Amino acid sequence: MKPGLFLSAAAALAVISNVTLADEAEVDAVVVTATRTPERLDRVGGQITVIDTAAIEARQSPVVSDILARTPGVQVTRNGGVGAATQVRIRGAETGHTVVLIDGVKLNDPSVTDSSYNFANLLVGEVSRIEVLRGAQSVLWGSQALGGVVNVLTEDPAEPFEASVKAEAGSFDTAYGRLSAGGRSDRASWRAGVGYYTSGGISAFNAARGGREADGYRNLGASAKARVGITDQLSLDLRAFYSRGRNEIDGFPAPTFTLGDTREYGITRDLVGYAGLNLDLLEGRFANRLAYAGTRTDRDNRNPDQAVTPVTFDSIGRNDRLEYQGTWKATDAWTAVFGFEHERSSFRSASPSAFDPNPTPGRRSARLDALYGQVSGEIAPGLVLGGGLRRDDHGDFGGHTVGQLSAAWRVGPAVFRTSYAEGFKAPSLYQLGSEYGNGALTPEQAETWDAGVQASFGPVSLSGAYFERRTTDMIDFVSCFGPPVAPLCLGASGAPRFGYYENLGRARARGVELQGQVRASDALSLNANYTWTESLNDTAGSANFGKRLARRPEHQANIDAEYVWRPGLTTGLSARYVGSSYDDGGNFNRLKSHLLWDILASYDLTDRVTLHGRVENLSDEAYETIRGYGEPGRAAYLGVRARF
Repeated sequence: MKPGLFLSAAAALAVISNVTLADEAEVDAVVVTATRTPERLDRVGGQITVIDTAAIEARQSPVVSDILARTPGVQVTRNGGVGAATQVRIRGAETGHTVVLIDGVKLNDPSVTDSSYNFANLLVGEVSRIEVLRGAQSVLWGSQALGGVVNVLTEDPAEPFEASVKAEAGSFDTAYGRLSAGGRSDRASWRAGVGYYTSGGISAFNAARGGREADGYRNLGASAKARVGITDQLSLDLRAFYSRGRNEIDGFPAPTFTLGDTREYGITRDLVGYAGLNLDLLEGRFANRLAYAGTRTDRDNRNPDQAVTPVTFDSIGRNDRLEYQGTWKATDAWTAVFGFEHERSSFRSASPSAFDPNPTPGRRSARLDALYGQVSGEIAPGLVLGGGLRRDDHGDFGGHTVGQLSAAWRVGPAVFRTSYAEGFKAPSLYQLGSEYGNGALTPEQAETWDAGVQASFGPVSLSGAYFERRTTDMIDFVSCFGPPVAPLCLGASGAPRFGYYENLGRARARGVELQGQVRASDALSLNANYTWTESLNDTAGSANFGKRLARRPEHQANIDAEYVWRPGLTTGLSARYVGSSYDDGGNFNRLKSHLLWDILASYDLTDRVTLHGRVENLSDEAYETIRGYGEPGRAAYLGVRARF
């Protein structure tokens, strides 16, 4: 199928249907991320996608980013196969403009260039639900949420004792397994699991460009959570998550210093901890939560062929957060959410090389205190208005206030939504204090608004939204190669630097998101979504003014068909189209469009045991999401899920 015909088919189906990822299919569904408290979807003014357990299991992939890639408004890029550095952008924003949470705990890494989250090591594991909130969300979720929020929610036990097993194997010598157990009683619940993923991988350096060495990946992950009811009103939550990923990478070997096969590898260790006290007052109408949340990310890159030192990069990023949140349901129609946050983040990083095997590590820490509040209520039958403010006091950049307004209006089978939001993002610690740092940076700021509608008519569901965003004081990297030499190209000691970070400009984005589902019969269902995103450099006088921002495809679309042959036997056909984009801000290096086909099948051996299998990239399409880095070709996997 030609890309133009595919886009037309996806857009047409999206206009008369709704998305397979359970996005707004039920207006009475309950979501958490939009308001930081459970709320019915028809009372939410923002645009949100809910990926539930059924959708996650239908996709079969153990990799969270592969599931997100099929979500409206989300762009995913990766430096090679599974386990390689993976970036997620929402509505064309920067990777560092997305807040990523697991059970409400912020995962973003202070030691990463833009304090973004690398999705490489995030496997499905215990995940039961993913909520993707699109648009600026700084009032409730902090300064980083200029593009949106991804909240990953893990499974809660439902029985006194239960256990589950997941296992699959397939192409590229890939194998994955996970064992979990949990239980609940009147006063307590618990769940724990451990998983392991291994793959021989593909060459990170694109095989079509000469890559021959397969770059493998291994991941060990574990999680545990418990909730204890101390009294009828007071409870304690404890959560912990750990992962260790080892991925082989390709670098820039001498003497050409261009991308090629190398024996380099990286090890990333993520640790997340949470402890919270919950107190319900006034017969449950006034809920209080006081919690500590901490994350630590250790990253080491090594090159066995580097004679002077095998270490090429070493960093530690840490975030410690104390927070209080109150939720007051004044009436059944009016709710207020408010709280404070105290956050301290720090990082240390160094990049040893043959020229400087023992560099002085870059170090930086920051303090951020915040107060926030949001009120929403029904002012007329079916019409819910919301508004909120947040005041951040940053240790380096002082005070900033942002606001947000939203409305949701339910009229018969339709819900109309609109929202306006402001956001700001302080420079990352890496941008301020690394060997490329610039202490004179100022925060990035954004304004965004959107409007949409969602409705269901019998077997047909549909939704659509339009959005715009303007970002100012964007931070970018400036290279010091070539004249003239800027003053910031010299470090504090006077030694030359490869480059530095600077507030360079403005960007604007706008787009359309269409989604749909048609249940043609009891056996056949069709689903689609289409996203058009225009992300442009808006810096007047810049050489790149009016050009597309890097790695933002203008068109994306997905079509899924599922057929139930008989109870227990289901097959599916999926197609994903990603339009062309550019790998650079000057729009010199074009990444071609690609169309990927998958076939999937599942069979229930019993009501507790399911066999499943899939073939990904059926047509063996060769493509890149980042220039020079390959992606997997045709691959097949067979697995089993069991619950006891």
